[in-house]
Amino acid sequence: MLRKLLILGIFAGSSASVPILYQSNPDAFHSFMESAMEESAPEPKQDRQVVVVNKMQPQESRLARSSRSFGITADSSGHYRADFRLNGRSTPALIDTGATLIAINRSTARRLGINLSNSDFKHEVRTANGTTRAAAAMIDTVEVGRIRVRDVQAVVLDDNALAGTLVGMSFLSRLSGYKVEYGELVLEQ
Repeated sequence: MLRKLLILGIFAGSSASVPILYQSNPDAFHSFMESAMEESAPEPKQDRQVVVVNKMQPQESRLARSSRSFGITADSSGHYRADFRLNGRSTPALIDTGATLIAINRSTARRLGINLSNSDFKHEVRTANGTTRAAAAMIDTVEVGRIRVRDVQAVVLDDNALAGTLVGMSFLSRLSGYKVEYGELVLEQ
């Protein structure tokens, strides 16, 4: 019985550390997972023939494209990343439809001209990494491609709570539409 509890404790502890490892270095985590998947995949048998019956070709997006649309291709991990311009400054960001607001860290806020004091961090927010303190902010302009949205609500977290920039629903909900089709996220204004 003690052996089973010990094994269960080791398993629970190691599985709880997976999100922490992912947050600290997502690229290394993805390469580890890919190598694990490649090693576990059985070698195909040489005597079998693979026949492709009907191969589909990607079509143009069905979302009507205008001069105010922008397409973002999914990266190798299936995420949509692009270089946004926040307050005129280029900022790499990840589209996160699960985020209510645009989320930036304190260093990025300073670079964008958003000056905050410690007393501004009066809100408590729940993130994938747990609960942390945050400050409310307003980004004057958010641009990607030819899309431009003014006065977008954001939240600022400490640098140790957020490594990059997340573009959430405070930006996406201001668009006329967005759609994922054939591995591309199409934003339409």
